[in-house]
Amino acid sequence: MSHDSSSAWYADFFTELPNEFWRRAVPPEATEAEADFVERHLGLRPASRVLDSPCGSGRHTLALAARGHRLTGVDISAEAIGYARRAAAEAGLDVALHLADMRDVPRDGSFDAALCMGNSFGYLDLAGTREFVAALAAAVRPGGGLVVDFNATAESVLPGYRSEPRRMETGDIVMTGTVRYDTARSVLLSEYRFSRGAEVFESTALHHVYTSAHLGHLLTEGGFTDVERFGGPDDAPFEVGSGRLMLTARRA
Repeated sequence: MSHDSSSAWYADFFTELPNEFWRRAVPPEATEAEADFVERHLGLRPASRVLDSPCGSGRHTLALAARGHRLTGVDISAEAIGYARRAAAEAGLDVALHLADMRDVPRDGSFDAALCMGNSFGYLDLAGTREFVAALAAAVRPGGGLVVDFNATAESVLPGYRSEPRRMETGDIVMTGTVRYDTARSVLLSEYRFSRGAEVFESTALHHVYTSAHLGHLLTEGGFTDVERFGGPDDAPFEVGSGRLMLTARRA
């Protein structure tokens, strides 16, 4: 399926420097806790077929494959897919990794579960998000599961909102950035600068902000049911001010 991805910020953002920064920034124990959450809430049986879109550098794809599941990952970043393929080969893991837009997934109803992790659910506008949900529903068998991990809900973003500069370092990579909220479009604009010595990458990431209720409606109108909300992989309740929303649902 063809999309006008050339004008989407995420089509060009995820190059080696920002990808390597985020690979370093997330500790392995966070990935394991998230994989535990997926297995627990979706009741994955051994060797379940799982779709991870977008999969990025394969953080969750490889973690779940290492637990014996059959993983398919989809991502638009050639650098991320290349990294994931090398990491899978080094670990002796048999995973299917495809370079494609997050909506371009196998719509054959063959998967036991689908994942959208790492805050990528807000990359697309409303029409694109509806298309994405429909694609995931078409990929997952009836009764199969879904996990969406998203930290740009209105309930997370707006309480105490302040636009302040931030700085993080991971080894020799420095990230600085500012976030501003576009009230006319309900969009978070994150202006990033990544540097490693003389190498610099600057770009703006855009996340569409949805309320928790709207996210639930998008999932149910797209073909999912039994939507549940959590504030993290520890099963904390999702509340106003929670830093993230982890949604689970079932394919109707």
